Amino acid sequence: MIGGVIVRVILDACVLYPAPVRDILLSFASEGLYQPKWTHHIQGEWIRNLLINRPDLTKERLELLAQTMDRAFPDANVIDYESRIDSLDLPDVDDRHVLAAALESDSDMIITFNLKDFPSKRLSEYGLLARHPDDFLIDLYNEDGLRGTQAFNKQLLRLKNPRVEAEDLLQILTKAGLPKIAKTLRNVR
Repeated sequence: MIGGVIVRVILDACVLYPAPVRDILLSFASEGLYQPKWTHHIQGEWIRNLLINRPDLTKERLELLAQTMDRAFPDANVIDYESRIDSLDLPDVDDRHVLAAALESDSDMIITFNLKDFPSKRLSEYGLLARHPDDFLIDLYNEDGLRGTQAFNKQLLRLKNPRVEAEDLLQILTKAGLPKIAKTLRNVR
């Protein structure tokens, strides 16, 4: 929630690719702090990219994870957005599907590490914002720190094999590009 309103956000593939970022974003969503959105195209993109860099993982295992995400958030998968793609203009034409899905789902923002690919002037024409995941999580945490802390604690509890200590997870989040939320969570521990 931002300003007391549950926001709908498209999660770009680049924030679903790193497991720690994906996990904390989805942990915040599971606490009702926002409503996540994605498409099969976005899911396929992060899976393909992860398989390139992690040959120890299998496509089947990652597709099972994507299916688990779809079951956990049954309203997350955006459909029927493809007809919008060709009419959109972004610096990287390969990102137009993300904007199309945001428009089709009436999302409030796009969460991405690649802010340059979603210029604010262009997105403002559609009433959208692009936000870095760290800034987005800080905003959510500032709205409801209790649920933000619960989200982090639940993420920590899920990391059992091997078990991860809180400080280790905070360092992982920092290295994954989320230093602000890691610092905030560290300060409340």
